[in-house]
Amino acid sequence: MRYRGQERTGKGVKVAIIDSGVDVQDVRLRDASISGWSIQLSSTNHAKLSDKFDDENGHGTDMATAILRVAPNVDLVSIKIMGSKLRTSAELMAAGIETASRHGCRIINLSLGTPNMGKALLLRDCCAKASEMGALVFAAAHPRGKRAYPSDLPETVGVAAHPDCSLESYFYFDPKRYSRKQWGVLSDKFLTYGFETTEDGTAGRFRGSGIATAYLSGVAACIAEALPDGDADAIAAALKQRAQLPTPEVGYGS
Repeated sequence: MRYRGQERTGKGVKVAIIDSGVDVQDVRLRDASISGWSIQLSSTNHAKLSDKFDDENGHGTDMATAILRVAPNVDLVSIKIMGSKLRTSAELMAAGIETASRHGCRIINLSLGTPNMGKALLLRDCCAKASEMGALVFAAAHPRGKRAYPSDLPETVGVAAHPDCSLESYFYFDPKRYSRKQWGVLSDKFLTYGFETTEDGTAGRFRGSGIATAYLSGVAACIAEALPDGDADAIAAALKQRAQLPTPEVGYGS
């Protein structure tokens, strides 16, 4: 990505992917810098870390691939909080955010969320602490405008995918990863993480708020590379400067 007169690749920037893990053997991740942990909660609600973060589903690996399409030289930090059935909790999301920020991740990606308002304060505390430590949290927003956390919190960057956006460059992945009957379920659970079908019923682009969150995390990593001393607010402000903002007179403009 070109920024401030130079091509940026996210070099030296740690990006956390709080998700289902990452398959380091995936051919799309060849030569990528990947480390990480898995997190489980004990009976006393304490976080237990393991250095095993194999992806049992493929969701986290797809997010990693999307980030690398934009920022190929980032240091990916996989924080696994989901297994093969893609089930997690707000407590695990919070533990993932805290783990990422404590280990120097400047960009934290959550291509998922929860509608549970009762967990909003817990997530807000973790996102606020992450911001104080210099990390910017990106989270997928609900596609229908319903509440979702942590995307709706003021300390995060909530990301939604507009249906008019052309996403072919970044958002096509193998439609055989999930069977057709699973697409609608995935869309509900992971905020439009699914496939767009064509008129003849075949699979088209793989798109949605979740994948858009990963894409924007890659953009932010490139900006973070150019702003080595920039905090979360500085990176967010730089993103806003690059955004297309609507004006009543002319519609969208740069």
